[in-house]
Amino acid sequence: MPSGFNTIGRKLLRSVALPGLFTALVVVALFWRQAHVATRDATHDEALVLAEFVDATFRLTTPAGKPPHSPVAELLASDTRLLGATTELNVLSPEGRILWSIRPREVGLRHPAAALLTAPGPQWARSDEHQTEVLRPLGDKACEGCHAGASERPVGLLHLRAAEPVVHRELTDALMGALVAVFVLGTLLIVATGTSLHFFLVRPLRRLMAAMRRAEEGDVLVRAEAGDSDELARLGSAFNAMLARLTSMKAEEIDTHRDLEETKHKLSLNEELEERVAELGLLFDVAHSLNSTLELPEMLARITQLVPERLHIQDFSIMLVNAEGLLEIKSTFPADPALEGMTFRFGEGICGRAAATQRGVYVPDVAEPSSQYARRDERPEQERGALLSVPLVHTKSVLGVLNFQRPEVASFSPQELELLTTVADQVAAAVKNALLHTEAVRLTLTDPLTGVPNRRHLFSRLELEVARAQRFGTSVSILMVDIDHFKKLNDAAGHRAGDEALRKVCDVLRARVRKVDTLARYGGEEFMLVLSNVSKKDAHEVAEKLRRAVAEAPQLAAPTQPGGHITVSIGVATLPTDAAAQDHLVDCADSALYASKRGGRNRVTSYEPGMEVHPDRERGLSRPHDPSAAPMAKA
Repeated sequence: MPSGFNTIGRKLLRSVALPGLFTALVVVALFWRQAHVATRDATHDEALVLAEFVDATFRLTTPAGKPPHSPVAELLASDTRLLGATTELNVLSPEGRILWSIRPREVGLRHPAAALLTAPGPQWARSDEHQTEVLRPLGDKACEGCHAGASERPVGLLHLRAAEPVVHRELTDALMGALVAVFVLGTLLIVATGTSLHFFLVRPLRRLMAAMRRAEEGDVLVRAEAGDSDELARLGSAFNAMLARLTSMKAEEIDTHRDLEETKHKLSLNEELEERVAELGLLFDVAHSLNSTLELPEMLARITQLVPERLHIQDFSIMLVNAEGLLEIKSTFPADPALEGMTFRFGEGICGRAAATQRGVYVPDVAEPSSQYARRDERPEQERGALLSVPLVHTKSVLGVLNFQRPEVASFSPQELELLTTVADQVAAAVKNALLHTEAVRLTLTDPLTGVPNRRHLFSRLELEVARAQRFGTSVSILMVDIDHFKKLNDAAGHRAGDEALRKVCDVLRARVRKVDTLARYGGEEFMLVLSNVSKKDAHEVAEKLRRAVAEAPQLAAPTQPGGHITVSIGVATLPTDAAAQDHLVDCADSALYASKRGGRNRVTSYEPGMEVHPDRERGLSRPHDPSAAPMAKA
């Protein structure tokens, strides 16, 4: 091989320029491939997102005065980015007829591929080089209100095609052009690099090597060219080269020290960032746990498990303000039944101080006499450690207190104090929402006047008891109770007196029934009592006891009523003795009640066959098999 082929310039050219060109070409090719795959995946994901979005739009509430699912029609008619790459978007009926489409002229027509799209099978989404096609069934249990059987079979099909974005084709063309440009530019760069190396490196080195060869041959007068100020010229002076090297080494040492200091600073910032990320992760987990349920016991259990585990808290408890206005321990970690249910007054102990001042109280060492630490578990050992009590405050109202304790003295950092205060704010908002949810549920199932279950809860309970009786072959009895001459009481004393009479009668009845029985307001001046596993004879005795209790209650004296006292009439019916179904059972009790009315009131009547068809029965709006209808007043 010729010696000129192994010059430094050509070695540098082969080791730098050619690998650089090859690397650039490979990188551009890989980038083109990744862009192609990413665009295809993005098209696939956007198609799925659009399908999910259209599916979710069907669940939106239709504004008043607009046709059903009008938000879907508005979405398909809108000019959004998601719809811009969609070549076909149809909502089909189970038979393949187009109900909604981005092409209004196709609405009402049968889809050309209806036979394939409506064939039984799961939903699918498939992509090729140019488009993504998605088929998704519509309808679930939430659609039962408008579409019967929606939870068992789909009420429609969502079919869409998303074409390859135009930007992908443009990107492909641009990358191909970039490949050509990189190749041309690399070629020019190789030529320019080779020329520069020849003139600025190879030739000066050849002259330097020639001078050194002559000196080796004994020519002591030879001198290397040193006209320029570059590195090759400085090789002529050993001292200057040594001095330059020492200076360079010192500069490198200074740079290295500076780099080490910067690295240490970055590491400290990184540790601080990791701590912040961990705190944000805890807050996120707490928020997720709190927002995933509105049931207060479940929420408290999740927080009691999550916070001590993530923050290494050895003792943790949640206290809530009870009905008596005291702080009551609801949940502890580790679980301690002896502590749960313990109460503290506002201002008592550290937790009471936190509740009274509505500010967090931090005690670095509970063993100090000034800490005013209070326990009621009768543990004799002297405790040490740090305790933090943070109140749960919502709109300036104290809902409870969170207590965090560690056995180490002064073991809570300022950052942890701030974090736990934020956690307490989240818990306070969630507890308030749970309490409001519980109150809302109670109001929906309770009659606001009397405080007993309302008609909705009554029939839900009755349905449960009837199903249980039919399953186990037991009996269930109902008492239909009506206040006698209630209209006369309203006319003579006013509706306020009538409401007060309803409350008093309800109190008398409620005080004399079992906890397993259900007393509810049926409507107007009527009450219904559901007696579980009680025979007809026993139910008649219970009804007689209740009738006498009302007739003898001193608080129910009423001068406007016949006899100077409020009385009730009661009808009794039993399943399966009198009826085999719930609606017939209610009608039988109603028939027996009317028999009590016809018999002179202030009496108890058990159902007998034929009572429901008595010609003198005032049926009003009530029907034999429609217990949900509101009965007329029987006064």
